[in-house]
Amino acid sequence: MIQILLALLLLAAPLAARAAESNSFVSPRDTVSLVSDTDAVGNDQTYHLGLRFEIADGWHIYHRNPGDAGLPPELDWSLPSGASVGEIAWPAPEKLTEGTLVTYGYTGKPMLVIPAKGAGEIKLHATWLVCHDICVPEEANFTLHLRAGRPAPSAQVKLFQQAQSLRPMTAPFSAKISDTGVLAITGEGLARVAPQDAWFVPDAPDLIDAGAGQSISALPEGFALALTPGSAFKPGGTVPGILTIIDAGGQRSALAITATPGEVAAATGIGTALVFALLGGLLLNLMPCVFPVLAMKAMAILRLSGSLQGAARREALAYSAGVVSSFTLIGAAVLVLRRLGHVVGWGFQFQSPWFVVVMAWLLFAVGLNLSGVFAVSGRVSGIGQSLTLRAGSPGSFFSGVLAVLVATPCTAPFMSVALAAALTASAPATLALFAALGIGLAAPALLLAIRPSMAQKLPRPGRWMEITKQALAFPVYAASAWMIWVLAAQAGADGAMLGLGGLVLVGLAAWLVSLGGRWGGSLAALSLLVLIGSAARFGLEGNAPTTTVSANDRFTPAHLAELRAQHRPVLVDMTAAWCVTCLVNERVALRNDRVRAAMQAKNVALLVGDWTRQDAELGNFIHAQGRDGVPLYVYYPATGDAEILPQILTPDIVLSAIQGPAS
Repeated sequence: MIQILLALLLLAAPLAARAAESNSFVSPRDTVSLVSDTDAVGNDQTYHLGLRFEIADGWHIYHRNPGDAGLPPELDWSLPSGASVGEIAWPAPEKLTEGTLVTYGYTGKPMLVIPAKGAGEIKLHATWLVCHDICVPEEANFTLHLRAGRPAPSAQVKLFQQAQSLRPMTAPFSAKISDTGVLAITGEGLARVAPQDAWFVPDAPDLIDAGAGQSISALPEGFALALTPGSAFKPGGTVPGILTIIDAGGQRSALAITATPGEVAAATGIGTALVFALLGGLLLNLMPCVFPVLAMKAMAILRLSGSLQGAARREALAYSAGVVSSFTLIGAAVLVLRRLGHVVGWGFQFQSPWFVVVMAWLLFAVGLNLSGVFAVSGRVSGIGQSLTLRAGSPGSFFSGVLAVLVATPCTAPFMSVALAAALTASAPATLALFAALGIGLAAPALLLAIRPSMAQKLPRPGRWMEITKQALAFPVYAASAWMIWVLAAQAGADGAMLGLGGLVLVGLAAWLVSLGGRWGGSLAALSLLVLIGSAARFGLEGNAPTTTVSANDRFTPAHLAELRAQHRPVLVDMTAAWCVTCLVNERVALRNDRVRAAMQAKNVALLVGDWTRQDAELGNFIHAQGRDGVPLYVYYPATGDAEILPQILTPDIVLSAIQGPAS
């Protein structure tokens, strides 16, 4: 008797395992079956059915909107009494190219998920089109038996979990579509503003011309896709669909959006962005970050006093070449790092403690040179003597490189629009925009290159020039001290000690070089080797101090969402220790007594995002605002839309935002 029961159980086991899967349809092109996420159905329980495809390599089926060609699967149900099924939850489709046509569909192992209710015998007649070089219509009948009883997950439940991960998420930002078919994607929830690629698939066919392409352009708070309206497009109507974004790191995100009709702000064209880049680079000369380098620039110009016009032109062009080439290289580095998946932006190199400490040592060495401790290019006969190409141009080029490296913590007016456009444009356009920023920064020197006769109007050489050169060393020393302070914020007391010890060794090397003689250079090289060896043994990356921002004041997306849910006004301050503009704004505006009193009276929460070191979460928020660096100030009123404040703050600007237009 026991043997008979065991035999019956063994016979029943395969049936139980397949209770939530129907018969299979098999062809050389695909294998298809109907599955369920439950083995038994309870009263009024909603469960899920899935039409499961396993498609052979090279073949595909179609989305509900197939694009320029194709047909979507069609499902015809026969259900027991009291049972019902809902609409298909379509996965995000792939963009497929078939000759000159663009279609939307699925390859691999897609599954169409359908919500359902009711137990009994579920019957489905399905038809679909499967295509490769040719298209083959297929159809099959599927039967699935689901018993009534206590619900329990089926063996196929993991398939539904995988299918859920392929469904588009609800977009947390707004979408508008103009009467001409321009789709604008803007808002706080936008995870990236520099997509490598993006495309929109309306739920209904013929709303757009799929094969016409969808060009991307930058907007102040996101990006736009230029769609070509199709025969079914009606101006003034809503357009639901799926937006797929491939970010700079190659990560794909699918988002369900419903584009509402509305005017779309003009996208920043490449021509306008180039103008903004030139203006931003020009104004960057006035930013606090560049002040130390202005000392070196002033010294270089003073050295041209009484020079021949050819020498003046060569010096100015060499400096400009250093600036423009450095900007272009930074643009290329940003593109490469983003393509590798890193969240980087303007001034990203200052997030590395190693870059900061090396810059501190380098600036200190420059200051020692200006103070006359040692000479980079050997002895120069006569102060103010005309410089030859060999002696002067390399130094001017280096000054241009250093000007860019020190300037990158700051952003100037017009730069944010230019940078946003740069990182949504093609690679050549991006490099052109970074080069335009460099041309703007180098504009004063370029003016001297165009009008070299201006050098003749400078004061004549004399001892005053040597005194001036030595005096200009002190802003450079100040910049070096600031770098050590930034290093302390990034790597703590141990990091600051490494930086200060390095300054001592750099000073020792400079003094040994000044002694000259047989052993001076060798001993200087030895001291620099000691510096390099000490740095190599010290792990700056693992010595980040705990942030000084308290948990109540620290920015996180969750903290911001919590405060907004309480209808509390919030001012978000994205800052960094290496951002001089941020520090100036903090002292001038955010710590102002009137501003503090107004924030307290209005119960405004100040959330600080410290971007001193790399932080992907903060980087994502910054990029979502259409910006690529700090400072960034976003004010959220208790109700209504957020407002991005200018990069240069005054107390009146902050007060105006807090008190609102009624005040």
